[in-house]
Amino acid sequence: MYIPADFNEPRIDVLHSRIAQHPFGTLVTHGKSGLDANHIPFELDPQAGEFGVLHAHVARANPVWQDVADGETVLVVFQAGDAYISPNWYPTKQVAHRQVPTWNYMVVHAHGRITIRDDEKFVRGLVARLTRTHEASQAQPWKMGDAPSDYIETMLRQIVGLEIEITRLVGKSKLGQNKDVRDIQGAGEALRASNQFQIGDAMLAEAARKQK
Repeated sequence: MYIPADFNEPRIDVLHSRIAQHPFGTLVTHGKSGLDANHIPFELDPQAGEFGVLHAHVARANPVWQDVADGETVLVVFQAGDAYISPNWYPTKQVAHRQVPTWNYMVVHAHGRITIRDDEKFVRGLVARLTRTHEASQAQPWKMGDAPSDYIETMLRQIVGLEIEITRLVGKSKLGQNKDVRDIQGAGEALRASNQFQIGDAMLAEAARKQK
């Protein structure tokens, strides 16, 4: 990934936070059948290994778990927000008219080594944790015990676990850091006015940081 110095985000805690907040990632593999991409939710264990460990599962019918071998290098991409930026939102455009449209975004690339975990204990624990995490905001959270045990057993047999030891984390935050602080703030406020809070808030935070 091309990362100009202004847009580099090297802080591991920030990257871990973005993965946790945006856990639906794109797993990119290069196995026996060539390049492949699968879109799946991940669980991050930030304390495991040097950079953390990712856990996920795929359908047993999905060939990816047989296409890659244990220890092969993979990439998981986590999108943490994006937004179109109009040059009309930059105050300096109104003076010099030397601005063009762009797209701002935050993204994390997790490089790592994959291990296939085709065992019931691993899959059951992973599904239980993912369920607790993503049902937590519900008024009446669903839990595995709500379904008949034989049904859960059948469903668990239809999925295969994946474990990815992260060996390198790369982060990019393109938030207009190369712009005048007035332009960062103007675009951030315009995004918020159109209910695009994720990138809008991030740009306003960047503008505040540059003003210190």
